[in-house]
Amino acid sequence: MVLFVTILVGACGPRPWMTPRPPLHPGNVVPSDAVVVYRAMGLLADTSRVHFVGSIRFLAGPTEDSSLAVLALSLRNNSLTFVPQAHDYYAIYHVDLVFRGDSGVTRQVSRDEGVRVSTVRETLRRDESVLFQELLTVPPGVYSVRVVVRDGNSPAVASVELTDTVPRFAGPSLGAPIPIYEGVGRARLAAMPQFIVNPRGTLRYGTDSVRFYVEGYHWQLGTRVVARIRTMDSVDLWRDTVALVGDTALASTTLVVKPGELPLGRNALSVEALGAPARAQVPLLVTFSERWAVADFDQMLTVLKYFNRQDLVARLRAAPRDQRGPAWRDFRRESDPDTLTPQNEALDEYFHRLELANEQYPEGVTPGWMTDRGEVFITLGDPDQTFDLPGTFPGLRWEYTQRHLSLVFRDQTGGLGQFHLTPDSRADFDKAVAVLRRPKSLAP
Repeated sequence: MVLFVTILVGACGPRPWMTPRPPLHPGNVVPSDAVVVYRAMGLLADTSRVHFVGSIRFLAGPTEDSSLAVLALSLRNNSLTFVPQAHDYYAIYHVDLVFRGDSGVTRQVSRDEGVRVSTVRETLRRDESVLFQELLTVPPGVYSVRVVVRDGNSPAVASVELTDTVPRFAGPSLGAPIPIYEGVGRARLAAMPQFIVNPRGTLRYGTDSVRFYVEGYHWQLGTRVVARIRTMDSVDLWRDTVALVGDTALASTTLVVKPGELPLGRNALSVEALGAPARAQVPLLVTFSERWAVADFDQMLTVLKYFNRQDLVARLRAAPRDQRGPAWRDFRRESDPDTLTPQNEALDEYFHRLELANEQYPEGVTPGWMTDRGEVFITLGDPDQTFDLPGTFPGLRWEYTQRHLSLVFRDQTGGLGQFHLTPDSRADFDKAVAVLRRPKSLAP
């Protein structure tokens, strides 16, 4: 199934206008490439020429000695080689999935799939917009699982191998919650679920709800399950109690988490039956971009360092660990410039600028959002005019007409593209930021 959802100082020494940036500490370089976070979540992730992220979840099979493996992958368009075909562009790719058990039991699936887009621009997309999924019946046990993805029009290939345990769903039990884009699941164990899986289990901040499909087996009619979303250090962020619907052999439910209810970062969704020890858990990531992610609450606070409402960020930082969920909801509500819309336009624009800064202003190993140009862009937006300043130490001048602000950046490497605000421009920028963040009651 395929779906388009698809530092070197000049020989003359440092100049008086240089304002060296504090040395980077690896723990502070956030946001990071989302693949780093995906791997920490236990997802399948390959960053070679054929870039993909995927997951394997398990549900009960049609018999007690079988389970259903649900493999889902998302691929980047630009990982595939597209060729012109009629008025479109067409790519093909091949997926091999192999379960090899210690007992010699092997299950294998090989599939070719095609992707058709209408423009060259779509072939260059860097988000994971191509979806692949496969459902495979496997006996319970320990397996070596190998996933191989090949580009059909080039030698490019990517692979991931891991050891996984296929569970046995005997007696009252719960299947792993499966993040889905849409679908209704199934009503009989002998049927294949009808859904489209979200391979990464991610929620794009502030835009979409995230849905989880949950199955229960051998429970009494009307059994209720408690669902919790917690941070990695066990702070509760969200909770709901729902009833399983179906019969004693198979019952199911769908959990829905609405936009904006969770802060950025890596979390875990757990479900457990009321009054019983049965429990299942899967990772969940809330991100502002498919390419960039933060791992925890502290990193999120770092990412918000340029947000205009620093008074609200300070309150968020001061919240006790067990109050972070309510504190985030308060922060989102109070920072929203238009409460009549479902979006928080201020945060949406902030995260959009942060992502653009990462793309447009990286300097060597320094992410774009942590450079001086990135800081200015995130805080003030695009300049009205820009000018190149030639010389031994080349520079740039950004003009913000309405703010009567002229900022000069100098490349203290003499040509390697590492631009820093001059001391005078840093002072002018800091004054502009102070005015921007001044409470409205104190504005002139």
